[in-house]
Amino acid sequence: MIPFLDLRAINAAQRDELVAAFERVLDSGWYVMGQELQHFESEYADYCGAAHCVGVGNGLDALVLALRALDIGPGDEVLVPANTYIATWLAASHVGATPVPVEPDPETCNLDPARLEAAITPRTRAVMPVHLYGQPADLDPILAVARRHGLKVVEDGAQAHGARYKGRRLGAHGDAVAWSFYPGKNLGALGDGGAVTTDDAALAERVRTLRNYGSKVKYHNEVIGTNSRLDELQAALLRPKLRTLDEFNRRRAAVAARYLEGLAGVPGLGLPTVADFAEPVWHLFVVRHARRDALAQRLAAAGVGTVIHYPVAPHLQPAYAVLGLARGTLPISERLHEQVLSLPIGPTQTEDQTNAVIAAVRDAVGTMG
Repeated sequence: MIPFLDLRAINAAQRDELVAAFERVLDSGWYVMGQELQHFESEYADYCGAAHCVGVGNGLDALVLALRALDIGPGDEVLVPANTYIATWLAASHVGATPVPVEPDPETCNLDPARLEAAITPRTRAVMPVHLYGQPADLDPILAVARRHGLKVVEDGAQAHGARYKGRRLGAHGDAVAWSFYPGKNLGALGDGGAVTTDDAALAERVRTLRNYGSKVKYHNEVIGTNSRLDELQAALLRPKLRTLDEFNRRRAAVAARYLEGLAGVPGLGLPTVADFAEPVWHLFVVRHARRDALAQRLAAAGVGTVIHYPVAPHLQPAYAVLGLARGTLPISERLHEQVLSLPIGPTQTEDQTNAVIAAVRDAVGTMG
């Protein structure tokens, strides 16, 4: 069996450092808002090339708190990718705003900047591009549209730790970047975690206040905040993982390069497209096929683990029936959700495993006719 992602193997590669981090926190007697968080925030800000990093409870909270810090709320509209995980949409909903979907570029699967302007109304306040699958979105034209219309830009970087856009690491191109450290991410904790990075000192301070009950000084609450703090243990565990992130991303890139070579020319199989401005980190390697479900079944029978990211488009989820976006409204996104299939990829995946996946895909497609 070739697993989709082997978290045990990934964490075993740094077991001694992770155990040492756990013991350091255990022995410290300080478990929330301490030195481990401060160190990680400083180290991750430096890594991203951002002036500030604020650790929070999870990736969704990072998006929500970034929007709240920018005073986006009820009555506002937020432009979101039609093709994304639903968390991007949920963040807009959680602050009382309305998510307005924009179709993707069918090649990169990321938000299509050419479609942004047509979606803007007098109520539009922000754009939330997602760096989907670890592939940077085309930020310059997105930022240009945002500046022309006075919109804020909050990037969803949950799948793109370490990715570069035009040579510069993601982290502070827009007003803020929201990150998730869910265990399966390229930079994954051993539980939930998230962060906001930004070059805006005032915005960072607002997020710090909001994450901590709306308080800068204990028992003095300036605004209605929440409790969303990256705890000391997760911060400590993320620190050694950050030090190996670039190497692990290089290993993912090697797997992706072998896939692109070995799967080229397979009839009916769509392979990822990497734009010339992008240096992806290959959080996912997503192929497309008109008979995706049959392909997934054949690969499972061959012992190859796959995942569908994501089987149902956000606008077709019951949660967003209220928007009245019927099937056929967003055809590019709908087609992607019907065809995408993620192949195994991870920093501990061996060359033999990768070659076995290639052989299984070729055989499966060949037997489907």
